[in-house]
Amino acid sequence: MAENKAEKPLGGVMDKVVSLAKRRGFIFQSSEIYGGLNSCWDYGPLGVLLKNNVKKAWWFENVQTRLDMCGLDAAILMHPQVWQASGHVNCFQDPMVDCKVCHKRFRGDDINSTVCPECGGELTEARQFNLMFKTFMGPVEDASAVVYMRPETAQGIFVNFKNVATSMRKKLPFGIAQIGKSFRNEITPGKFTFRTREFEQMEIEYFCRPEEAEKHFDYWVESRFAWYIKHGIKKENLRLRAHEKDELAHYAKACKDIEYAFPWGWSELEGIASRGDYDLTCHQNSSKENLQYFDEEKNEHFLPHVIEPSAGADRATLAFLADAYDEEEVPNDKGKKDVRVVLHFAKEIAPIKVAVLPLSKKQNLMDICEKIYADVSKICSCDYDDRGSIGKRYRRQDEVGTLYCVTVDFETLNDNAVTIRYRDSMKQDRISIDKLPTWVSENLK
Repeated sequence: MAENKAEKPLGGVMDKVVSLAKRRGFIFQSSEIYGGLNSCWDYGPLGVLLKNNVKKAWWFENVQTRLDMCGLDAAILMHPQVWQASGHVNCFQDPMVDCKVCHKRFRGDDINSTVCPECGGELTEARQFNLMFKTFMGPVEDASAVVYMRPETAQGIFVNFKNVATSMRKKLPFGIAQIGKSFRNEITPGKFTFRTREFEQMEIEYFCRPEEAEKHFDYWVESRFAWYIKHGIKKENLRLRAHEKDELAHYAKACKDIEYAFPWGWSELEGIASRGDYDLTCHQNSSKENLQYFDEEKNEHFLPHVIEPSAGADRATLAFLADAYDEEEVPNDKGKKDVRVVLHFAKEIAPIKVAVLPLSKKQNLMDICEKIYADVSKICSCDYDDRGSIGKRYRRQDEVGTLYCVTVDFETLNDNAVTIRYRDSMKQDRISIDKLPTWVSENLK
């Protein structure tokens, strides 16, 4: 039976973010008309724009503008032996405990006592629970047809290492990057889109000489931390946390997490791990294929070491959304104060760059707006809104983080100019319609 319980309030600003996300079309509960499905979420019209912008910004900086990076889009379903070789079949597990009274289940490492945090009932002994989703390939459902929904994108990169290195003629150090869906049957998903069973990863496997691994590990930690700040997250809301030896993954020689100060506490946005040659060794031994790299200059064969920056696209999107949320007091027409809800997204992250607003629904104004929309939408994502007073429309655009509002008024009929309103300062400028496309292009740089 599908889980369809409602999630508990998260507290503070996050409850407001969750409410705004649904009300304004960022994120909806999946299958909501049937009661929803626990930990599954649908990105609405604005949410898909926002998440796509996060992924585009990641890809632009880590792949498109670098000579040492290649892209990949590996299949979700892979040969079952991949997961045997990587250790996921035997080792990809979490401890699970059950309450004997209310029958709820919890991750054992999240519980610090022997009583249920929900009802106070007695808990069972912890047992291991494999997090991979199983399915069957083909018409017969038996053991020989079992395949797994990938729990990470990394293994698709490792099994393609030789293909990419050979076809792209890459010399070390070089990286392979991938954005794609992964699936984990989490025991206790929750916290909105932070921990879900279906999620999207943005991963890099950066291959290097063993003696250079530490240098590249330090570089990627610094680079990835700076990326979040560059794209709008406040530095004080980020921190680095090094893993202790007893919490390192079985393959990792070192790992640092980039954590964000969510309302429920510091939580991981991204992990940067030094994986050594563990994965290539496992797949070489299991497949009997030679995955060694040949260094022509040193006439040497060896398995490269790997640095892995692994980020969650959903977690990053949630962090950008939460960090952008603000409430400001602004004066209204009656000389009193109103609360303005605004999302202060960075330019490249904002889902809508420009909103085109006719001051009234007069056909001559709407005709001009449609022409402006047609021109500007070729440059960036745009919205068109003609419902309600101009003040309410400004507030609606503030609430979704629109950078600029372009208002067509009755003066436009005389001077062929429009009013541009800036989201953050609410300042207004007048500009000729003829110059508007160039102005938009310049101001989005």
